[in-house]
Amino acid sequence: MVRLDKKATRLYVLDTNVLIHDPTALYHFDEHDVVIPMTVLEELDKHKNGVREIARTARQISRTLSDLTSQVTFDEIQRGIPIPRISGETGRLHFLCYNDLKLFDSLDDSPDNRILAETCRLREERPDASVILITKDINLRVKAAALKVPVEDYLNDRAFSDSDAMIEGAQVYASAGHDGASLWETLNVDVSVERVGHHTFYQLTGNMPRQWHVGMLVSDSENGAEFEAIIREMGPSTARLQLLTNYRHHAGVWGVHAHDSRQNFTLNLLMDPDIDLVTIAGNAGTGKTFMTLAAAFQQTLDAKLFERIVFTRAPIPMGEDIGFLPGTEEEKMSPWMGAFHDNMDNLLRNEEGESSWDNGATRQLIGSRVQIRSPSFMRGRTLNDTFLIIDEAQNFTPKQLKSLVTRAGRNTKIVCLGNVGQIDTPYLTANTCGMAAVVERFRDWPHAGHITLKSVERSRLALAAEELL
Repeated sequence: MVRLDKKATRLYVLDTNVLIHDPTALYHFDEHDVVIPMTVLEELDKHKNGVREIARTARQISRTLSDLTSQVTFDEIQRGIPIPRISGETGRLHFLCYNDLKLFDSLDDSPDNRILAETCRLREERPDASVILITKDINLRVKAAALKVPVEDYLNDRAFSDSDAMIEGAQVYASAGHDGASLWETLNVDVSVERVGHHTFYQLTGNMPRQWHVGMLVSDSENGAEFEAIIREMGPSTARLQLLTNYRHHAGVWGVHAHDSRQNFTLNLLMDPDIDLVTIAGNAGTGKTFMTLAAAFQQTLDAKLFERIVFTRAPIPMGEDIGFLPGTEEEKMSPWMGAFHDNMDNLLRNEEGESSWDNGATRQLIGSRVQIRSPSFMRGRTLNDTFLIIDEAQNFTPKQLKSLVTRAGRNTKIVCLGNVGQIDTPYLTANTCGMAAVVERFRDWPHAGHITLKSVERSRLALAAEELL
């Protein structure tokens, strides 16, 4: 085992498989520097074509590197590109290129052996630093150890979350306590209260937090909050907040009750007639589809605010494509609508746990108001008096999602549901998908709202899978 000088500067040389395994690996080395050999860039270039997962990941890494290099000068690239890390530290990114690289006589000319030779050359040039090769290739680790080159496996990978790609849509001041006065003291603002009909508004004056935006949740707790409001108007020194309806206990939505502040905010956005576009992000099992369908049926079947519910999603398989499907438009979409049927089965359960979703009369009644449509056939349509639900929105490109959102006609509400950690479209990443684009572009529009849900309601297994895998 090669001993490292703990006080010396550390240079981590990344193998191609590390970046393929975790495209965000550049951001996980704290204050230390990261080195990418030219051999790695060549390998990424060979992998970039195609629709397989490895090709999608290679393109994502290339875009990340392109963004980093486009923001600095050539001299800065030579000195190292500053990279802010998740831990708050700042390291640097270096590229390694040798025109006269000498390979080991006993080893073939292969990418792995070239990376090993480049690492050894860097160690000779930087005796003041601890140069460490990071690879997930077991054989390469054995070779490096035999040549007395410090080598480690990459163990710092983590799942990409919705919060990495888009705003959360909520600001929680847990330290403010459970009374309104202490929240205003925390924010250091002046406040006046106004009642308009059944609604309560708070007019704030002072220096507003920079992260605030229109349509955002402001709360004093994640669970059981005493104060929950939505930002209706926003300026540098003023803000107007409206107190939310409490859907936790008696006032549910089609029998559905909120369990925490974010779920309560979600139901408020879904039921708010002034909000035309709602985007809901969150891990699997957070209740995105469940709450959206409850709000849709409440406003369509009970309140008669909309004439129909249109449910659509991108027919993208998680694995390899199984081929074309026969039948009508709804029959073709049926295999992709498992989430819809599962949630309908739960929504229509009585106190004894029996569901009426399998009842023919119930299906006929709901089917008369619910349309399952393919996004491929939506272009050119105008949807009036419609509650449009776009499921798995992370699998749409920005252009595709634009073509769906622009279908909105008179008295139409659109809800986009998604989780950027579960993108199945080969050419999309968490930062380039349509879901992230819509959230960012509509951030300051007063008739749009976004929230990222965090509480997994499906099961403890689903919660553990999201956290551990």
